[in-house]
Amino acid sequence: MNPQVTRDAYGVPHLQAGDPLSLVHLQGATTAHDRAWQLEYARHRLNGTTASFLGPDALPWDTFARQARLADTAQQCFDALDDDTRAWVTAYVDGVNSALPSAEAPEFAQTGLTPGEWEPWTPLGIWLTVHILFAGFPGKLWRTHVAQRLGEEYLQLFTSEGPGASGSNGWLIPGSATVTGQAIIAGDPHRYVEHPGVYQQIRLTCPSYDVLGLAVPGIPGIAHFGHAGKVAWAITNATADYQDLYAEQLRRTESSVEALGADGWQPASRHTEVIEVLGADPVTIDVIETERGPIIVDHAGQTLSLRYPPRVLKRLGFEVLPRLLKATTVAEIDVALEAWVEPVNVVMAADTSGGLLHRVAGVVPQRHQANSLRVVPAWDAAFAWDGWLPMPREEVTGPVAMANAREIAAPLGVEFAAPHRTNRIQELLAKRSDWSVGDMPTIHTDTYLGSAASILDRLPSAGLSTEAVALRTELLGWDRRMDSTSTTASTYAALRKAVIARLTDRFSILENPDCPEIFAPYLDTLAHVSFALENLLESADLDIAPIIHAALEDVAAAKPRPPWG
Repeated sequence: MNPQVTRDAYGVPHLQAGDPLSLVHLQGATTAHDRAWQLEYARHRLNGTTASFLGPDALPWDTFARQARLADTAQQCFDALDDDTRAWVTAYVDGVNSALPSAEAPEFAQTGLTPGEWEPWTPLGIWLTVHILFAGFPGKLWRTHVAQRLGEEYLQLFTSEGPGASGSNGWLIPGSATVTGQAIIAGDPHRYVEHPGVYQQIRLTCPSYDVLGLAVPGIPGIAHFGHAGKVAWAITNATADYQDLYAEQLRRTESSVEALGADGWQPASRHTEVIEVLGADPVTIDVIETERGPIIVDHAGQTLSLRYPPRVLKRLGFEVLPRLLKATTVAEIDVALEAWVEPVNVVMAADTSGGLLHRVAGVVPQRHQANSLRVVPAWDAAFAWDGWLPMPREEVTGPVAMANAREIAAPLGVEFAAPHRTNRIQELLAKRSDWSVGDMPTIHTDTYLGSAASILDRLPSAGLSTEAVALRTELLGWDRRMDSTSTTASTYAALRKAVIARLTDRFSILENPDCPEIFAPYLDTLAHVSFALENLLESADLDIAPIIHAALEDVAAAKPRPPWG
């Protein structure tokens, strides 16, 4: 079978080839054709070279990428792959390199760049780049910041069981609750708004398998959402905590660096790298690595190293990707996922023989509880890693939802999404026992906002202006659906924003954190008040009533809101 690409009415590529290596080569070439600039930009992010064409604003990321050793980690993980997986990844890269030089994208002309050559390990590096800030270590910077500025007692106040900027929903309905007697899996991934998106719809067909789903551009296979005819799988982020930050003490000479560990001073590796910056002088940075991991913060008297599983294990879990494509049963999916590393995901799978799976896949270190909360001292052996935690799994006895909340992955994390999404999906699923695939959009497009009660139940009833009384009446009569045509939904969003703004003013001492620029968004007070809003509203230590009263008056005095959509 000659490799060929056909496209459906939506432009989704359907790829066919005579064997898996030819097919993955074609996948690389097709992705290079469709997502040329996205791939080129991802390669530069991995290598820490974006400032060379974006200028000084990109310098913080380039510095982090190099100091975190992303490219080096990717190369080590690639070298540790088994021969078959290494050949499979290499075939994908060969496909990218065959098509990228002739691919067209307006950004190449705008930046003056020409596509660069991919290394065999580039896909692993792109995967790591996408997920390195996806896990828990920025939250530890925030908690350390709160403890330093406000005190330990405020940490619980900012517990973020609230909405994040990204996440996912998913649900598994066993055959006992469907019209066909076959299970249904639905995925509803939410990621940061990007253009083009982080996912790529694609179908991969060869004599060994026929799989359609969502690929990640730059990554071979279909990792997260796939349907292989007899078996299907979907994931959400488990919100697990598997990255640690260590406070380091370094002593330097002209020729060496040492770091204080539990057994005394230990050699640390050090070299310098030069970052080219468009419109500015090149910048030379130190790249230092201790026994814990690479130094990613050396700023304002604070030196922090990052310890993360792929760097420690020299594994990302790429062996799983070709195994997923070949799987025909839930049992084969389950076995394949034992090798998964990064990121830690909740996985649901089902097959046509009645097999069902609900488990967590990935790697989470066993260590002191304090490691999960904030920065810990590198020189104290109590905070060293000590093996790996078992991955939870649950038997599927009825419809199951996953939505980043404190569910199956609770033993593996610290902060999770609020339970409203999970609760709402479970509520909808429990209403019927005759679900069909055609019914799934009713859940995907459900607009009910369960979290609205946190503010609406606290609306004042006395001392309001005439306009605020009318607004209160409107809000309390609202069906709490965020429909695109609803002006009340828009008004509620404005009220929530006003409450958050006034609460943020209470914590002005947290503004202007002293940290490297790359981490400033993760220490943004407004964002954290938003994430922790429901917890803050429950606090007995804050006088919430006047805040909501004033916010209601603010919104009532403003111009009428347009529809939410």
